[in-house]
Amino acid sequence: MPRPDSLSLREARRVAIAAQGFPNSAPNGAPNVAAGATPDADPVEARHARRLIGRLGLVQIDSVNVLVRSHYLPLFSRLGPYEAALLDRLAYGGKRRALFEYWGHEASLIPVEQQPLFRWRMARAERGEGTYGELARFAAERRPYIDAVLAEVAARGPMGASELSEAGRGAGGWWGWSDGKRALEHLFWAGLVTTAGRRGFERLYDLPERVLPAAILDAPTPEEAEAQRALLRIAARAHGVATERDLRDYHRLDLADARLRIAELVEAGELLPVTVEGWDRTAYVTPDLRIPRKAPARALLSPFDSLIWERQRTERLFGARIRLEIYTPAHKREHGYYVLPFLMDERIAARVDLKSDRKAATLLVQAAHAEPHASVDAVAPPLAVELRRLAGWLGLERVTVAGAGDLAPALAGALRLDGV
Repeated sequence: MPRPDSLSLREARRVAIAAQGFPNSAPNGAPNVAAGATPDADPVEARHARRLIGRLGLVQIDSVNVLVRSHYLPLFSRLGPYEAALLDRLAYGGKRRALFEYWGHEASLIPVEQQPLFRWRMARAERGEGTYGELARFAAERRPYIDAVLAEVAARGPMGASELSEAGRGAGGWWGWSDGKRALEHLFWAGLVTTAGRRGFERLYDLPERVLPAAILDAPTPEEAEAQRALLRIAARAHGVATERDLRDYHRLDLADARLRIAELVEAGELLPVTVEGWDRTAYVTPDLRIPRKAPARALLSPFDSLIWERQRTERLFGARIRLEIYTPAHKREHGYYVLPFLMDERIAARVDLKSDRKAATLLVQAAHAEPHASVDAVAPPLAVELRRLAGWLGLERVTVAGAGDLAPALAGALRLDGV
């Protein structure tokens, strides 16, 4: 079958949704529309999670816990209810762990097999390149102190920044980071320490040789250009169809590096240029492109989900202008504080501002808005089902619509009919 050199917008959406593990990633092979909804659904196991994260390439970590921390949500969205501790075991379960923490797309959980692909970034960071400017200046000015911190981790790790014998003073403009935290973060970026585990959400640092599998550490280090090409291959498969900006954003590659590597992949026939209806720039696909006939996923998406984290791409694909409003003053928020888009039948159909009221065992819908193209009567019933599944996974007993929005009345009615 000849490869198309152009895609309709609908085809591009289907390709993108399927590339991100929707809608057929549930363990029992059923679409994720029904994952976890029946008593005989197969349980999610480590192999299912590993396969999915391998497909995505990485999962972004975020600390906000008003609902559940973001990195737990992508697996739920695609696989259905699962034991959250499973992800912790994959990330922090001793030397047999399957994931490690590093700067991928922001702080991320990444398959350990990819660790060699980031060594060029670690080497740059050790030289003070590619990191936050203030962190690079700190590293240049405080080298003896950083060396002492590394020696203390080697002697005492795993340990948190607060446990350093000379933690130093905090700095208000730096998220309250102490000098010790700055030193540890520089060492983390440089790959000289890594995350051994978490205490609550506090990162515990240790030497890579005490954390990562020996086979990974012993693997050869690719040339910088080859590692970047490998990361772009991962990004291309995870996107399905993507522009240059989309591809480089997935692992936050520099513009100059990404542009060179993409050109090399195109020349080698590993990336193929296509046009997409309504897009004003060239997109790229892999030679084995398959266009699904449909992609009827229904899922609540973390605001940091890899399907939507590049906001311009989300707007191009779905016509939805997604903005993170956590840091927006309350009176200026349009959709709420912690807003999850609702993916339904190949479109973003609604957005809900959610909060886990753990004391009351209630999932609070603090606002619910339908997208302009969506009918509230069509969206409310399937959204009610997804909210019920989410509440059950989080160990909450009920769902309550506690806020406003054009979708709120219909959603409250659907939840009553659904028996929640």
